[in-house]
Amino acid sequence: MTDSSMRAVGWARCFPVSGGVRAGRSWAREHLESLGWTQEDPETVDDVLLTVSELITNAHVHARSSAQLVLTWDSRCLHVSVHDDGGGVPAPRSPDTTSPGGRGLALVDALSDHWHTHAQQHGKTITACFIPAVAS
Repeated sequence: MTDSSMRAVGWARCFPVSGGVRAGRSWAREHLESLGWTQEDPETVDDVLLTVSELITNAHVHARSSAQLVLTWDSRCLHVSVHDDGGGVPAPRSPDTTSPGGRGLALVDALSDHWHTHAQQHGKTITACFIPAVAS
């Protein structure tokens, strides 16, 4: 999949509220292609891209802020981190069956190998880890 001598690689970019979700997905896909994941592990790519969409959407909708997306590959796990300026630490909630929202963190929980939140002085960061099937 990737050069085994590579210890870690990462990318970062900020996505504004207008058009950030689609741009974030495209940007993430380009980097997953550079790691060889689109050919080697397309199911994990789909999971990562859906997570990127959900986390950027949450930053835009709930924090009303831009989303700083960081992808870090450490040869074991792809860390997908999204930072926003919103206060508090989110938690999964039971979605209302009549509401179209409320499922984002439940999806992240279901799709990723593990995830966590980190409150910061100015905002919070949510990080999800994806271990590709070929690395398992």
